[in-house]
Amino acid sequence: MKKIIPIEEGDYYLTPEGYRCFTEQYHLRRGYCCESGCRHCPYGYDRNKG
Repeated sequence: MKKIIPIEEGDYYLTPEGYRCFTEQYHLRRGYCCESGCRHCPYGYDRNKG
C-alpha cells in the first residue's frame, strides 16, 4: 500500500494552464517513480523509452 505524503511548501507549482506540477523535492520525499513521465522526475524515467 502506498503511503500518503503530506504536501509541503515547495512541493508543487501551478502551470499557466492551472495544473499542479510536482517538483523534484516532492518526488524525492515520495521515494519512488510512478512511471507517469513527470516533468521533474529525479529517477530518470523517460516516458518515450519506457
